[in-house]
Amino acid sequence: MTLASNFRENKAVYAVAGAGDFAVEKIREVPEQVTRYQGEVRETVDRYRVQVRETAARYRGEVSRYQERVDAKDLPGAAVAYATHFGTRAFGFIDELAERGKKVVHREAADVAEITDAKPAPKPRTAQPRKPAQPRSTTKKNGA
Repeated sequence: MTLASNFRENKAVYAVAGAGDFAVEKIREVPEQVTRYQGEVRETVDRYRVQVRETAARYRGEVSRYQERVDAKDLPGAAVAYATHFGTRAFGFIDELAERGKKVVHREAADVAEITDAKPAPKPRTAQPRKPAQPRSTTKKNGA
């Protein structure tokens, strides 16, 4: 098995290729989204600045009431449930990236194969005939 085929059958390589393809797709969308949301952000900040202050003051009292209800014994179980859920979602996301990467790798491999088939075969190098060697003189030159 060649190194290239080992890479092509590796899930981690597929996941990295899929992540790269996904990143490129999202980066291409950024300039359009920035210009679209620039005006909306200014309007929204001005509109909600006052509402946020009022809401924060109203909920401060409610938060302290809920803090009294939380039992410390429940926290480890909640942490385990959260970690399990996060792990499951992470594995699912990695599988999705690997599938996307597999498509990218195979598409690129097909493109490379197409390119190499289209190029003419390189000429084999032929040995050039050597010139006969010049005889060296064994006499010393003057001044040397």
